[in-house]
Amino acid sequence: MLEVVTRDIMEDQLTELLEPVHGGNNRKHEGITPLDQQEQEQLFTKAVEFEFPVKASDAWKEKIKRLHLLLTVKESAMDVPTNLDARRRISFFANSLFMDMPKAPKVRNMLPFSVLTPYYKEDVLFSSQALEEENEDGVSILFYLQKIYPDEWKNFLERVDCKNEEELRETEQTEDELRLWASYRGQTLTRTVRGMMYYRQALVLQSCLDMAPENDLMEGFRAADILSEESHLLTQSKAVADMKFTYVVSCQSYGIQKRSGDARAQDILRLMTTYPSLRVAYIDEVEETSKEGEASKDRSKKIEKVYYSALVKAAVTKPDDPGQKLDQDIYRIKLPGNAMLGEGKPENQNHAIIFTRGEGLQTIDMNQEHYMEETLKMRNLLQEFTKKHDGVRYPTILGVREHIFTGSVSSLAWFMSNQETSFVTIGQRVLANPLRVRFHYGHPDIFDRLFHLTRGGVSKASKIINLSEDIFAGFNSTLREGNVTHHEYMQVGKGRDVGLNQISLFEAKIAYGNGEQTLSRDIYRLGHRFDFFRMLSCYYTTIGFYFSTMITVWTVYVFLYGRLYLVLSGLDEGLATGRRFIHNDPLQVALASQSFVQLGFLMALPMMMEIGLERGFRTALSDFVLMQLQLASVFFTFSLGTKTHYYGKTLLHGGAEYRATGRGFVVFHAKFAENYRLYSRSHFVKGIELMILLIVFEIFGQSYRGAIAYIFITFSMWFMVVTWLFAPFLFNPSGFEWQKIVDDWTDWNKWISNRGGIGVSPDKSWESWWEKEHEPLKYSGKRGTVLEIVLAVRFFIYQYGLVYHLNITKHTKSVLVYCLSWVVIFFILLVMKAVSVGRRKFSAEFQLVFRLLKGLIFIVFISTIVILIVIPHMTIQDIFVCILAFMPTGWGLLLVAQALKPAIMSVGLWGSIRALARGYEIIMGLLLFTPIAFLAWFPFVSEFQTRMLFNQAFSRGLQISRILGGHKKDRAALSKDDR
Repeated sequence: MLEVVTRDIMEDQLTELLEPVHGGNNRKHEGITPLDQQEQEQLFTKAVEFEFPVKASDAWKEKIKRLHLLLTVKESAMDVPTNLDARRRISFFANSLFMDMPKAPKVRNMLPFSVLTPYYKEDVLFSSQALEEENEDGVSILFYLQKIYPDEWKNFLERVDCKNEEELRETEQTEDELRLWASYRGQTLTRTVRGMMYYRQALVLQSCLDMAPENDLMEGFRAADILSEESHLLTQSKAVADMKFTYVVSCQSYGIQKRSGDARAQDILRLMTTYPSLRVAYIDEVEETSKEGEASKDRSKKIEKVYYSALVKAAVTKPDDPGQKLDQDIYRIKLPGNAMLGEGKPENQNHAIIFTRGEGLQTIDMNQEHYMEETLKMRNLLQEFTKKHDGVRYPTILGVREHIFTGSVSSLAWFMSNQETSFVTIGQRVLANPLRVRFHYGHPDIFDRLFHLTRGGVSKASKIINLSEDIFAGFNSTLREGNVTHHEYMQVGKGRDVGLNQISLFEAKIAYGNGEQTLSRDIYRLGHRFDFFRMLSCYYTTIGFYFSTMITVWTVYVFLYGRLYLVLSGLDEGLATGRRFIHNDPLQVALASQSFVQLGFLMALPMMMEIGLERGFRTALSDFVLMQLQLASVFFTFSLGTKTHYYGKTLLHGGAEYRATGRGFVVFHAKFAENYRLYSRSHFVKGIELMILLIVFEIFGQSYRGAIAYIFITFSMWFMVVTWLFAPFLFNPSGFEWQKIVDDWTDWNKWISNRGGIGVSPDKSWESWWEKEHEPLKYSGKRGTVLEIVLAVRFFIYQYGLVYHLNITKHTKSVLVYCLSWVVIFFILLVMKAVSVGRRKFSAEFQLVFRLLKGLIFIVFISTIVILIVIPHMTIQDIFVCILAFMPTGWGLLLVAQALKPAIMSVGLWGSIRALARGYEIIMGLLLFTPIAFLAWFPFVSEFQTRMLFNQAFSRGLQISRILGGHKKDRAALSKDDR
């Protein structure tokens, strides 16, 4: 207000008197200097002439609006702005200005840089149809976004001058605005390109400020019309910005999409038109006539496929030329062959890196975004390349922190957001300094482009071994005497997976990648060249974390099998009842504390520290309590199984593969069959095995051990078992609705009974899925096959321990008892095989005879059980223990048969093995499905799950959607009756 009065309202005659108040240039001392007595008298006694009203310039109008807003706003200062994301961005930007960052040079003196984004077939821009398409719950993407971002939706309607969604559909322009609004809130290429093109806007603005005359700047940035389209300064600033910044999107399939009329090609072309400085690189596959074919008379030899690496930009079209090409080639480089030989993403980057320019290269994933205020600090960040951070070497990779913008979608997304935030802040901060083992993790790091182009590039692309190609760039840079640093005064937005299935696929990919890193030469060389402390730091922060996780799960197995051995051998009873071991309270306390530690509480410790540092420890504590109430321990314990399974599978058999997670909004219900396919081998089988071990441990140890001791010892293991078995259904949207349960059961029966074959996908048939699951055994070699068989032997040893604890065998220790148990197993398998063959051959023509045969088998079975109960005094517990003993043995036989598949197929028993495996899958499916179906009878379970999974806005939206959907159905039914 003082500036408004003194500069706009008062005449110029008091300017020289007022300048000292602000510490003007005529004072020798810095800061505010008090006026002396003579100046004060001159200031308050001299007549002051006012010019009011002033000229109504744009700058003056803006000041009046701001003053009116400040005087009339009713909200508290803590609630301005109301949008939480705007508060976060303003807060971070203000705090970052106080961080240690290099001084920014002028734009014309800064280091030039490029941004490279690989793109395959993800969403570019949401179509109107995709926004309106409803899922099973009647929830569309647009409806979902309206409930997640209600304030932004209200502001958008106000901005386009529309009152509701129907008005937006009236004109093509407003409908395009609606598509853009939704795309800017999804994980789309449009969002990424808009964020990266803020770099150019920032450079144009800063270049204008560098080159503008001082008088124009003193009049006010907007008042001087510096950025008007007619300004020569603006044209010059754009030219400087284009020299310093290049953005290349590598769309490897753009040529194919363009020729096939794919809508994504049109959306990419629209992006190039919107941002004229955007460049798109792609691999163009064309058919040309070969030189040998021209000389030959055979026409079939004249045509060959030729591959080009092309760079295009939007062409300047003329209205009178409708047939003009919409994109224009800049460069076109002929390739010796197809460039996509290895992993897709690194090959996509490698073919396009030649089109980048400058000394810096920032790699940006397709699911990232940037912010205008953050791009203003790019000049400062690039100056880090000119500083020696360790006193010896210049940086070769500048690490940048991230903000996970998908944390508000669901509780799982919130868990992942907090976990990822702690890694990209406090984690990488420590890795860079003092440990000095930070690498490249696929984040928005900035490479020294010249350093890496002359040392192998930024992406290793060998198939399988370089599945996690990002970290190999960090390995390569460190091995070639590079220096990786981390800087937190700039942040880039990043989207993460928001559903449990998506998160599990992502973690499976990372575990696969760490398994391949364990087998790679790069880790071997780093281990040899690092000093002792950096070697241990490197191990702990890369493959060591996954190896330790695997050892943790193995420890549970070893502990349970070891305790089972003590129980079945009688040693446990002797230790528990012996006088020396009566006072074992300290042991029980230690086991209890171990149980609580294993619940996943420690996984949240880095998150609490980072939240405490940035937002206060009171907020961190409240977030931690809220996360536990939303079952964060269940999620982290479940993730433990995901990491262990896929890391161990890669070490044992290899065969790591890229798993596409999808970057859409998870507002749909995953079917039971889908969850079973994804988690059967990684969680369900292991969970059932541990559950059987815990049950047997309780049965044979309860006579001499108290219940409290059993709970202390096994509480964490029971927690892990229940988590591994039921977490996918607990975190599944609408997972306890009765109608969804009925549909899931129908879909499950259809999937489990369908026959497989060539061309039948795993999600259509159980047989195809089962064949695909043990396919890695083909390529694991003799060592992997032998290890698989050795691991399966544990089930046979387990059976050996149980058969001697039956009531009918407790008086003998002869080996014939164990042999007889195998006779019983093979007899049961033989009967099952006979029934299967009979059903296939005789059920149609001799149906009555076949039914009589099945009835006879049933009668013989019941008679055998009765005889065993009456004569040798077999008990009900013996029957239950036999089931617990023989079921794992059959599973072990299946594992051995899968490892020896060629031999089994040669003797013609593969069909029987498949039938036995199908029976086991059905039993496991029933064990999992029964508790879920029982809980689905109670409506409050579904409501509790919805409140736990989603934030309050989405919970209200989902209920409204159900009401509206029911209302629509009622109206449709009424109209049908009227007709």
